[in-house]
Amino acid sequence: MKHDVAVVGGGPVGLTLACALGREGVRVAVVEAHEVRVPERDGHDLRTSAITPVSQRILENLGAWQRLPAQRLGSFEHMRVWDRPRHGELRFDAADADLPRLGYIVENRELAHALEQTAGTLDTIRMYRPARLQQLEPGPRAITLRLDGARLDARLVAGADGAHSRVRELCGIEALVRPYAQEALVATVRTTESHARTAWQRFLPDGPLAFLPLPDNWSSVVWSTRPEHALALERLDDCDLGGALADAYEGRLGAVCEVAGRGRFALTRVQARRYLAPRVALLGDAAHSIHPLAGQGVNLGLLDAAALAEIIVDLIAAGRDPGLEGNLRRYERWRRGHNLLTGEAMTAFNWLFGARAQPLALLRNLGLGVTDRIAPLKRLFINYASGFAFELPRLAR
Repeated sequence: MKHDVAVVGGGPVGLTLACALGREGVRVAVVEAHEVRVPERDGHDLRTSAITPVSQRILENLGAWQRLPAQRLGSFEHMRVWDRPRHGELRFDAADADLPRLGYIVENRELAHALEQTAGTLDTIRMYRPARLQQLEPGPRAITLRLDGARLDARLVAGADGAHSRVRELCGIEALVRPYAQEALVATVRTTESHARTAWQRFLPDGPLAFLPLPDNWSSVVWSTRPEHALALERLDDCDLGGALADAYEGRLGAVCEVAGRGRFALTRVQARRYLAPRVALLGDAAHSIHPLAGQGVNLGLLDAAALAEIIVDLIAAGRDPGLEGNLRRYERWRRGHNLLTGEAMTAFNWLFGARAQPLALLRNLGLGVTDRIAPLKRLFINYASGFAFELPRLAR
């Protein structure tokens, strides 16, 4: 089967690219290793994403946002960041940047399902699932993908298959892989006091703890800490885990009265040396994976998808080959700088707030307090975190 673009990876980033291309008449194949998973409405997905206003625009313009069940979305208008008790605290409010909200917390399975439904309405998209990529064979006019049980040809392969990308491996793109020496404990909990549509984040010596608002006083917890501590927390019973969480966030949301689930995963920084190879482009975690402390990972990936789709559509409309590296250089220039800057900033923040030296502790708390009193600086931070400070693709305007 001949396609214009084969997207390897059927997660939110890969499906966003597929939908953005498919709605413009581009013939797309999506290769995904897992079966379709319909979300269960009586539980919570442990993996969530903080969706910025820019990412929301992308999803709205594709028609996917409208498919998300409103009762599963956690809107937040405020953010509170602090370090030690009674020291500097930083408060962000949507009104600081003339926004109705700072973003939404969305369960990953709900986001993927909404995009799968959107893709299903486009006859330009063909799904290959479950299917695993075995080999890539680039040629002068097309690239052949050999799957387990199928073969297909495309003019371009888009690797959106995660931090352990098979596409990146097969085309020989080197990546800087740097473990953070941390694991993230993730859990879904309900507290006795309202989260007040606020994302709460406290920096602790071993890593940041975030409480991200979900509906009905539920919160998605992401606690980045030493691996042995994450394991110990995962093994606690619900009562003891709730107590440990309440102590860590100083009881700002009252007691933890229910724990719906927990898990953990290792944190690793991945930065591909380049985003392009013969008839291959990388995006999302396949190109860059960063620390989750500011919730930027999926948002960077959605911007990658929107930018790459725009360039591919323009190339095809101009009668140019979308698989040639030279024609895709603009994508690499456009997105690599933004992604690299954000990744380095997250690594620096994680190091700074984990440093135990007293002078650094005093400096960072002073910085939080000073920043909190400078409205233009807070607006600048919000614009960068939301994506507005960078060149936006058409889908995000």
